[in-house]
Amino acid sequence: MGRGAQATTRQMTDEQLASLNSLNQQFLGQQQQIGNTLLPQYQSILNNPGLSSADKAAVTGQSQGSLASAFDSLQQSAQNRLARTRNSAGFGELTDELARQKGITEAGQAQQNQLAFTNTAFQRQMAALQGLSGLFGVDSNLLGRTLGIPAELLNVRNNASRTSGNGFFSALGSGVGSALGALPGAFF
Repeated sequence: MGRGAQATTRQMTDEQLASLNSLNQQFLGQQQQIGNTLLPQYQSILNNPGLSSADKAAVTGQSQGSLASAFDSLQQSAQNRLARTRNSAGFGELTDELARQKGITEAGQAQQNQLAFTNTAFQRQMAALQGLSGLFGVDSNLLGRTLGIPAELLNVRNNASRTSGNGFFSALGSGVGSALGALPGAFF
């Protein structure tokens, strides 16, 4: 190969390399811009993963209100029967039993609400961790350990989340994080 051919090949290679470097820098800038936008949002979710007090109050009020409505309807039905038959036999026992069942059901619903609040907070925290790991290319197990979350729990939770049809935050975290993490490597 002659000197002219070597120089031409070198020049074409340098131009292509410069073009690729420019493209990589552009993608890196876009990745950093998106990362700078998403980072505070992920950190906010991570620091405040649960529902707000207003949301919790709304969920609790709705669920407890519907239970109260159902038991009030049963109580009214018992009172209507008493008025219709004018026979008070068993009315006191029935109202006592309704009150007991209402208390038991309300306690069970309150417990279910608290578990749902805790699960929602945990799912959002895991989604934020996955999003952060995608932004920085860090293993989510490593992030979990820094927060004191056992890796076994994180893996079990991630596997369960994958099979149960993830929510918005989980899909956002894994989708955007993996897409951004793959951009620079796609052009080398």
